[in-house]
Formats: sequence, C-alpha cells, structure tokens
Amino acid sequence: MIIKRLHIVIILGFLITSFSLSAQSAAQKKLEKQRQQVLKEMKQINALLFTKKKQEKSEITRIEDLNLKVSARKNLIRITNEQANLLTREINSNQKEITSLRAQLKELKDDYAAMVVKSYKSKSEQSKVMFLLSSDNFKQAYKRLQYMKQYANYQKEQGEAIKTKTKDLQDLNIQLSKQKEDKKKLIEENRTAKRQLELDVKQHETLMASIKNNMSKLTARIKQKKQEADRIDREINRLIKEAIAASNKEAGKKTSTGKFVLTPEAKRLATNFAANQGKLGWPVSRGVIKAKFGKGRSLTDSSVEVNNPGIKIATEDSTEVKAVFNGEISKVVIVKNGNPAIIIRHGNYLTIYTNLSKIYVKSGDKVKTGQAIGQVFTSKTNGESMLGFRVYKNDQKLNPQYWLVK
Repeated sequence: MIIKRLHIVIILGFLITSFSLSAQSAAQKKLEKQRQQVLKEMKQINALLFTKKKQEKSEITRIEDLNLKVSARKNLIRITNEQANLLTREINSNQKEITSLRAQLKELKDDYAAMVVKSYKSKSEQSKVMFLLSSDNFKQAYKRLQYMKQYANYQKEQGEAIKTKTKDLQDLNIQLSKQKEDKKKLIEENRTAKRQLELDVKQHETLMASIKNNMSKLTARIKQKKQEADRIDREINRLIKEAIAASNKEAGKKTSTGKFVLTPEAKRLATNFAANQGKLGWPVSRGVIKAKFGKGRSLTDSSVEVNNPGIKIATEDSTEVKAVFNGEISKVVIVKNGNPAIIIRHGNYLTIYTNLSKIYVKSGDKVKTGQAIGQVFTSKTNGESMLGFRVYKNDQKLNPQYWLVK
C-alpha cells in the first residue's frame, strides 16, 4: 500500500507540472501573436512611409516617420526578449521534469522487477491453492483471494505506468529540443532587430542634428500647423453642438447638457455601437497610426504641446474611406482653407473622418458598416495620405484606438 500511495503522489506531481507547462505555453502563444502583430505593423510602416522616393518630405514628417519606426522596432525587441526569457524558464522547467521523470521511471522499473521475481517464485497454481486452503475460515480465504487479484492488477498498472512515463520522457525530450531551437532563432532575430534599431537611431540623431540650425523656422511651422488643427477642431466642436441642439429641437426637447435626446431607435443604435467597442473595423483597408489620441509634445520641439482630438492614420494614395458602423450622415463639413470632413451619427455616438479629397455621401444619408463614404486626401507636396479619425460620445472626445479592432 505504501508503494501504491507513492505511485499516486508521483502521478499527481506530474499532473501539476504539466498544468504549469501548459500555462507557460499559453503565455508563449500570446507573446507570439503580439510579435506577429508588431511585424505586420512594421511591414505596413515600411510600405506606407518609406517607399515613396519621388516626393521630398519635410524634416518634421521624416522625424515623425522615423520615430514611429524606432518605436515599433523597440516594441518588437521587447516582446522578443520576453519570449526568449519565457523559453529559458520553460527549458529549465522541462530539464528538471526530465530529471524527475528518469528517477520516477527507475523507481517504477525496480519496483516492477521485484514484483516479477516475487510472482515467479510463487507462480505455481498449487502454492496459490495451498495459500487459500490454509485459511482459518471462509472470510480469511475471501480476503486472500481479493489480495491476489489486487496484486495482479497492481502489476498490470505498474507495467502501464512504465509505458506512460517512458512516452512522457520521450515527448519532453522532443519538446526540449524544439524549445532550444526556437530560443536560438529568437536570439538571432533579436540581434538583427537591434542592429537595425541602431541604424534607425543614428539616422534619427543625424536628422535632428541637421535641423538644429533651422529650429526657429521649424518651430514656426509646427505652431502654424497646430493653429490650423485647432481651428478645424473648434469648427467640428461647434458643428457637433449645433447637431445636438437641432436634433433635440426636432424631438421637441430643450436641453443644454450637450447630450442627444434619443428616440428608441437611436438608443438601440447607440447600444449596438457601444457593444462593439474594440471590434470596429478600420476606416481604411491598410494603415498605421502615426499620431495617437491625447496630449503630448512635438517630436522636433518639446516646448510645443500638441493635443490630438483623434488619431491620424497613414494610408495608401487615394484610399477609399469607409464608415466603421451603421449610422446617418450628420454633416459634410467644408473647412475653409482645409480639406472636407464627414460626421456620422450612431445614436449619441459620432465618428468623424477628416482630410478627405472626395465625398460620396450627403447629409441625411443612411450608411452601412464598411460602406465607402469618400476618399482620403493625398498631398502632392510630400505624397502623404493621412486620414484623421475621431470618436465622440455626445460632445465628449473618446480615444479611437479603444474602439478599433487591433
């Protein structure tokens, strides 16, 4: 019975270790998925920002592009390091498990060999019969018969346990070899990524050094761009407030809270929109986020603060822009000295698409998810195709990155 309890403890220990390894493998899969996403993003960055040779980009644009590239490459190196470190822990864990399995297997084989010898010595049917007949009473004879059956079954279980442990040991050795190969590959990829990062950083430093003499001129241009962006932002905010007031007036409600009064249909649409947070398709087929939502500092002049009301997506030339969800065209915005924009209402949510060159819709049109509503503007000066995308709830700005699918 002591041997049997020991055997159960060994099996339980192995099951616990297997669960731990399974959890580590799940973490490895998650990291690999993140790494593939970053690799895809880097491919998009190179294709969309670094393949146009004809146009001469401004210093500000080149620094923004390089900064995005450096950031993505650092992210790749970080994730790859995490993968390599996790593999190291998994390899160490597997090596310990292999040592433990070998000891368990030896113990099982020794135990099994002892049982075989003992069985051989008492294998004659006559000795078994005599063992039963020598019982003092029927109850004792029955217990001896049960013992003989249990002993035979235990022998069989030990034989199966040896087979299982041998298979587990073989599988772990194969897994260990693969893990070592994967780690070797990751380390080599990381070395390549670090070399590329060094080149990108040098290029970034060289560019920053070359523009120091023209910093005052650049700062003036940055501030001018900021003023233009603020003007467009104010215009869009004014139009949103007008849209809320007009909608509520039409519904027979007067409110100054800056919120839409919703009909049952509009409420259902808003609920469906909210339920799709983090699942909305992108407004363009291919793109990378070049400017994130919220406050920050200019990459070329840290004294200038920027506050993006949405995100800016770099995309391909003349790309069609798509509605991210069912809704109604609230307004086609014609911006003075700027490019048109479209506001789509989804109940009390709004999505806004700026820097367009062509418009396919008009105010009041109903649109479906994925429907083309216009075309992004492509600059003839630097070849950039940049879509501005915003999400509002009533008159409150939201971070669009939390709404789009990753």
